[in-house]
Amino acid sequence: MRIASARELLGAEGPFAAEVAGFVPRDCQQDMAEAVEEAIAERQALVVEAGTGTGKTFAYLVPALMSGKRVIVSTGTKTLQDQLFHRDLPRVRAVLGARLKTSLLKGRANYLCRHRLEQTLKDGRFSTREQAAQVQAIRAWGERTASGDRGEFADVPEDSPLWPRVTSTAENCLGAECPLYADCFVVKARRAAQEADLVVVNHHLLFADLAIKQEGFGEILPGAHAFVLDEAHQIPELAGVFFSTSITARQLTELASDTLAECTSVPGALASLREPYEAIAPAVKRVRLAFDAIPAKGAFALIEQNAAAMQELRTLEEALRKLADALAAQAERSRGLASAHERAENLCQRLHAVIDGGAHEAVHWYETTTHGFALHATPLDLAPPLRSLREQSLASWIFTSATLSVAGSFEHFSRQLGLDDPVEVSLPSPFDYATQALAYLPKGLPDPNALDYTECVVAAARPVIAAARGRTFVLFTSHRALKKAAELLGDLPYPLFVQGSAPRHQLLTDFRASGNGVLLGAASFWEGVDVAGEALSCVIIDKLPFTAPDDPVLEARLNALRESGDNPFFAWQVPAAAIALKQGAGRLIRDANDRGVLMLCDPRLTTRGYGKLFLQSLPPMPRTRDLVDVQAFFADATIPA
Repeated sequence: MRIASARELLGAEGPFAAEVAGFVPRDCQQDMAEAVEEAIAERQALVVEAGTGTGKTFAYLVPALMSGKRVIVSTGTKTLQDQLFHRDLPRVRAVLGARLKTSLLKGRANYLCRHRLEQTLKDGRFSTREQAAQVQAIRAWGERTASGDRGEFADVPEDSPLWPRVTSTAENCLGAECPLYADCFVVKARRAAQEADLVVVNHHLLFADLAIKQEGFGEILPGAHAFVLDEAHQIPELAGVFFSTSITARQLTELASDTLAECTSVPGALASLREPYEAIAPAVKRVRLAFDAIPAKGAFALIEQNAAAMQELRTLEEALRKLADALAAQAERSRGLASAHERAENLCQRLHAVIDGGAHEAVHWYETTTHGFALHATPLDLAPPLRSLREQSLASWIFTSATLSVAGSFEHFSRQLGLDDPVEVSLPSPFDYATQALAYLPKGLPDPNALDYTECVVAAARPVIAAARGRTFVLFTSHRALKKAAELLGDLPYPLFVQGSAPRHQLLTDFRASGNGVLLGAASFWEGVDVAGEALSCVIIDKLPFTAPDDPVLEARLNALRESGDNPFFAWQVPAAAIALKQGAGRLIRDANDRGVLMLCDPRLTTRGYGKLFLQSLPPMPRTRDLVDVQAFFADATIPA
């Protein structure tokens, strides 16, 4: 009996059309499914840009499940990971009658650690009564949960300081020597993944594992025949994180506190370790204070030019070395102290690499937070390690997103990932942008560098927001502009929701419920936000989203391009900004019944030659420069008052 192709399964005569309520066969979805099917069979590298509404999740799940091969599916966020595993995957499996084993796998910090929970309860030190109550709630949940996945337990806030105390990291995990290893949730989740035919992970876990594997320490994920990376536009930035050598203030202070916790079960250890572990926190604090004299983020050279900051870093390095040596003398006395010693040695190596390793192929930089800091050495070019990983895997690699190309070209994305000759497929959205949307490029706005630019943007936006009767996202490229706009728009006759005033998910819930709200957002609202229907009928973008020129990694990469004879602005900055703009614009039309206006305020779209590249990268919607056209669009009878 002939097995139906992915195209046939998703076609008009297929089981999805017959069994899934509201399913509409789409040529673009079938085209993508066919390309994925071939890529898996032939172990190809495939890049697929699938416009909003293509139905790309079904388009890769169907051929993945039908392939009979082991497939890893990676999503951009844990939220999307849960959605795919708990909603989309069961639907597809049910229709296909697939009896394959599937598994959900997250990073270890997402699972309760029974050993660290025991330690925390034994320690008994909590800064508030609320924390004491929370740890008891976690203990009770830990006794009844089957997965230990903290995503299923909403009674303790995600940002509670208790979670790091009751979950593990690669550094503080005792591994097979843990007394509770047999009941470890992480071990159970990994075992299930190793036995599964299809595993759903997220990009953070995938690249953390690949980076570790590259270093020869082992691997979490099972070997796979194919990798499907959804929301693949995020990959270049994430890969930079995981292939960096980094050390943070938090890692150092946690090492000190964990050393103290381990001393409680080893007689006499406290006497030997007290002085060196007590030296860590003050040394970290002095480094952070010394960093107040330099910019909050920059190249490591700025630290080297500040004698006081450099001296404090050297003092910290010395204190860490003393702690590592002291732990070496105690390491044989318990697995916990041995683990702390390994962590201390690893942190010593990382700190030294960042301070003294002037490797030409890496960018050495730092960043500070209110109470902490991080030091990094980031590869200048991510293409070589990523290319090497793909070649070692002998697997097919499928990259998909709604935003991968710039004016129809995948060159920028492929270059970053070291994709030399991938199969490229570009599938336009099935939505009718010609009738569903209108792009408005207002006249008369000043140069974006003008001191009063945000005031002018707000003035131009007011009549558009009025015409849309609220129901608007206003997206900014900086928090400074967002705060200024929030002050200026405080008198709007519509509910106003401002990023930072409440958690992101709460703002979105309240925005949807309002029906006529106006939401002001920065970077985190440019992607991964789905508000279908009339609640969102207008998206206003203040500027082209060029990356800040003071980013040390970007600056180094631009210099490298310049030295190689390329124009860094056109080779990197414009393509990256065009992809980011597509993400922001993509918030507007989310289903076949949506209708709305995209207002692009930046005058460079019409005054600079590169503006055409940005406009060509957007969905094919009609454009206007006249406010009256916007007002007429919203006055259309198909839009209810």
